[in-house]
Amino acid sequence: MATDAYPSAQHYAIIGAGAIGGYYGACLQRGGLGVHFLLHSDYSQVLQHGLKVDSINGDFALPQVQAYQQASEMPQVDVVVIALKTTQNARLLPSLLPPLLKPETVILTLQNGLDIEADIAAIAPNHPIFGGLCFICSNKVGPGHIHHIDYGSVLLGSYSSEQLPVDISPSLAAIAQDFTQAGIKVDVTDDLYLARWRKLVWNIPFNSLSVILNATTEAMMAHSNTRQLAADLMAEVVAAAHACVQDAARGDRALPADIIETMLAHTATMKPYRTSMKIDFDEGRPLEVEAIVGNPLRAAQAVGVETPRIEMLYHQLKAIDARDL
Repeated sequence: MATDAYPSAQHYAIIGAGAIGGYYGACLQRGGLGVHFLLHSDYSQVLQHGLKVDSINGDFALPQVQAYQQASEMPQVDVVVIALKTTQNARLLPSLLPPLLKPETVILTLQNGLDIEADIAAIAPNHPIFGGLCFICSNKVGPGHIHHIDYGSVLLGSYSSEQLPVDISPSLAAIAQDFTQAGIKVDVTDDLYLARWRKLVWNIPFNSLSVILNATTEAMMAHSNTRQLAADLMAEVVAAAHACVQDAARGDRALPADIIETMLAHTATMKPYRTSMKIDFDEGRPLEVEAIVGNPLRAAQAVGVETPRIEMLYHQLKAIDARDL
């Protein structure tokens, strides 16, 4: 897939080369882009042996990658891709981002949740911030080893501090072109805020319930009670989303009327999958409770929408995350 004729000269830095950053970064390198990986525990393995990707679209390996242990050792790049867990943002990004930034560098976050970009913009206020929503089932199964199970598309959009639609910029279009060249299915939206709510319709119920019920997506969809609970949670997310975009008189912006039925149908046919939050729990890592559940809950409360089921999940997950149960 790599080709010397491809005109893009953009260089990418991948911060967080796990299931998401490792997969998309590997695809970008295979597609002919200059990619630099910031690694922690996987550094020695990846430096010596590169990256390995087992994928439904075809397995591949990159015997050599540009791997670094310190951001200060990396070159400044055109695009910084943030694929860390959101629980690491406050601790790591203030020191990791600045060394990588040229005046024209743009930042793309591939993180889950709501209000992610605002914290990044506070660290790099003079740089365009883009959000990427990854619709993918992917796990890291070993050092430098990614298992791509299903899906894989990315939806890209521009961050607006007012949470308004934003025209698609040349910089965002260039990233979309690079992802397409890398064999990644890409869509671009002018309404990143609504798109984040749309993904939360799935993420809030299934990430949360996978931890609380100790279940895969297949197990959750196999029982009518769990399926109904997921549908009820989805309805609360949809209500919150509509209130949040309408409250500020932002025009006729709404999620599709059939979004709940569509997402449940897709989940029912999905290959058995441990969600990202369930994997974090199983591995003893902090859970992304605030980004995925807490921030949407507070946004709903701010516009007067009651979401009792989501609030219950939030308190359950906070207790579980503290390992007090």
